Amino acid sequence: MEDAGVGWIAAIIIGGVAGWLAEMFMKSNMGVLMNIVLGIVGAAVANLLLGLIGVSLGGWIGYLIAGFIGACVLIALARAIRR
Repeated sequence: MEDAGVGWIAAIIIGGVAGWLAEMFMKSNMGVLMNIVLGIVGAAVANLLLGLIGVSLGGWIGYLIAGFIGACVLIALARAIRR
């Protein structure tokens, strides 16, 4: 998160937006707090996975994109586990 130049407050805001976008895209029904958690954890997961293949996303937009991708992955994993 600090590598992307995003502070904690911005990470919460961007994480919430990324989680909300993923919620809308995946047609899931989660709360605001879960959206923030999904966005922040999703960004960490996506940055890790993208780093393994050599892709680096930086800045606010990169954090938003990584959060969206990661949150979508986490929602899909949660759905797979619930079934």
